[in-house]
Amino acid sequence: MSSTSSPSAVPPSVQRVALYAVASGLTPLIPVPFLDEYALRRVREGMVRTILRERSFSPPDRTVTVLAGLHPREGSRLQQLVSKAALFSFRLAWRKAYKRLATALWLKDCVDMASVSLHHGYLLQHALERGDLDARSLATDDAPRRVHTAIDAACKELDARPVNQALRRLFTGSRLLVDELAKALENWNGAPRTPQQGEEQEVASLAERLAAAMWEERGYFQSLEALYARHLGGTP
Repeated sequence: MSSTSSPSAVPPSVQRVALYAVASGLTPLIPVPFLDEYALRRVREGMVRTILRERSFSPPDRTVTVLAGLHPREGSRLQQLVSKAALFSFRLAWRKAYKRLATALWLKDCVDMASVSLHHGYLLQHALERGDLDARSLATDDAPRRVHTAIDAACKELDARPVNQALRRLFTGSRLLVDELAKALENWNGAPRTPQQGEEQEVASLAERLAAAMWEERGYFQSLEALYARHLGGTP
């Protein structure tokens, strides 16, 4: 698609997934181990429920849990706790170097979490459009698990760098994210983050720009759809 496309041309389904992707990308800013993972799960399950509700589906909670997936961050939680403690000690000794390293790691975490939700949400909507899931199959255990497995396999096979680079540019230019990172680095005390004034508008703006960027990469997402179909086993 040409670069002259306006955001209004972006389908609502793409805008919806972009909003949840941005929300997922903000969860690593919660500087409390386990609480950030809980927030991420809430966002991902909320995305699944919203997508299904658009088609008047009300599946059982276990189905939502399966389709939301389990995507822990790299390494075990114990490893993450140790690494955060090590970074905190490093901060006391080499403040400037600590900031650069911690900012890079935190930003990567934000991008990774946003990317996973973006890809999975997009493919879940595609699966519904194909008819891979309906009211009957959503009430079973097998079909949702097969669809999620195919989604996960497709996402792992396709090189996500085009989307991740777009996410990185968006997040790097976000005053909200930059401010939150700065606060976390200066006052890492394990306290939950407090939403900033105007945060909802900033999230909506980021989501709108992300949706427009997604719409420019339709060839990428068509490749993702083809991989999903192959892993699922062809047409339903």
